[in-house]
Amino acid sequence: MAGLLSNFRNTMIVSFLLALIMIAGYMAHNGTADTIFWQAVFRWMHTFFGILWIGLLYYFNFVQIRKMPEIPAELKPAISKYIAPEALFWFRWAALATWVMGVILAFNRGYLVDAFTLGALSGVAQHTFIGTGMWLATVMFFNVWVFIWPNQKIALGIVDGDADAKAKAGKTAMLFSRINTLLSLPMLVTMTMNQTIFG
Repeated sequence: MAGLLSNFRNTMIVSFLLALIMIAGYMAHNGTADTIFWQAVFRWMHTFFGILWIGLLYYFNFVQIRKMPEIPAELKPAISKYIAPEALFWFRWAALATWVMGVILAFNRGYLVDAFTLGALSGVAQHTFIGTGMWLATVMFFNVWVFIWPNQKIALGIVDGDADAKAKAGKTAMLFSRINTLLSLPMLVTMTMNQTIFG
């Protein structure tokens, strides 16, 4: 067992296989791979990628950004050359996958347009609430790809820039990361409470 758990890739493969067994069990219980079944699959994927995305957002803001000033200068390259680029890889692609799975789920459930128009077309409060969450998530996704990642590439030296450019890029990336942190709690309220309150 230690051999399995010592290897991240193998751990994730086994976890994914166990998840597929559970999904097959739900399909067997459901009797078919109908629309409801696929909604459940898309919700699972949306949740998984969302946890990865927001978990890394919180890691950056709760831990890395706050503790970087305390790290001795000779140790900072370990973060900027190894940990941050890897974390940002998973962060940006999880953001994309979360957003895409959310759009697919909303389309599959039939409320994509009503949600993105904040219920203006339907007059249904449920669409206003979930639509608000979808717009917050869209802004957050946009921030990741348009502001955070391009500026982090400069700040981390992945893209060339002098010391001033790196400092400016680092500050810009941090501010947009904080915007996403600020938006994350209200976004999560809509994503978690909507299904419970409205069914």
